[in-house]
Amino acid sequence: MKVAIYSRGLDIEQGNPLQLLVELLVQQKIGILLYRSLMGRFSLPEALLKYITPFESADDFDPEVESLISLGGDGTMLDAVTLIRNSNIPILGINFGRLGFLASISPDELSSAVDALMNRTFVVDKRSLLHIDANVPLFNNAPFALNEFSIHKRDTSPMIKIHTYLNGEFLNTYWADGLIIATPTGSTGYNMSCNGPILFPDSPSFVITSVAPHNLNVRPIVVADTSVISFEVEGRTDQFICALDARKEIVDINTQIAIRKEKFHVNLIRLNENSFLSTLHSKLTWGLDKRN
Repeated sequence: MKVAIYSRGLDIEQGNPLQLLVELLVQQKIGILLYRSLMGRFSLPEALLKYITPFESADDFDPEVESLISLGGDGTMLDAVTLIRNSNIPILGINFGRLGFLASISPDELSSAVDALMNRTFVVDKRSLLHIDANVPLFNNAPFALNEFSIHKRDTSPMIKIHTYLNGEFLNTYWADGLIIATPTGSTGYNMSCNGPILFPDSPSFVITSVAPHNLNVRPIVVADTSVISFEVEGRTDQFICALDARKEIVDINTQIAIRKEKFHVNLIRLNENSFLSTLHSKLTWGLDKRN
């Protein structure tokens, strides 16, 4: 049994938990693949290095790799999704960030997490992705997202008009700074910040939410994830911004874009006691009255 460890940039003072994690895995005789940039950033003892194999991409994984441990916040988890692509390798997120809807396991639970991996006493949640199709190449070999796809105006441009179609039928024209198409997983991200609804992760839906709409009667709308959502953009500038999770590209105003559900899904590991409801309670302080 092997696991891979990925992070896009732990702070130096967070090196001790990384060493602790490696030590726990070694104690359980679990093989370790460590993201190469982490090996250069942290000085692990020589006694541990002999148990570690560096990797740079999922192409370096062998069939014995059963999971990937993501060290960081939700952004690191989103990076990990593009790393493993359609390999079906489940991701376990250790939260070194702030809010942590995806990476919901705290660094204090490292020992419990390793025990769960060793004994396979964890729960795997299947999360749907969205896929972008366009008449020009976009986002290289990872045209998919776990959280959301969004359209934005350029920083210096006025609002844009986003003509939106549902399965080829006209839905609405959004006069706004942008538009978000979120998965159920992404409903607690950018969508929630723009007053969009929270969806349970297993909901077969997408949610369409505008960013700073000019028309006040515009409200978020939930549609089936079997839908194909397409767009035509108008504006006073020749370009706009497309984003898949944290990845962005500047595209020509004449670019035609459509969003659909991705053919594969991603597997997220959670410990048995960590349900989506408990995450909502802890992250949003629902059900808590601080006066008592």
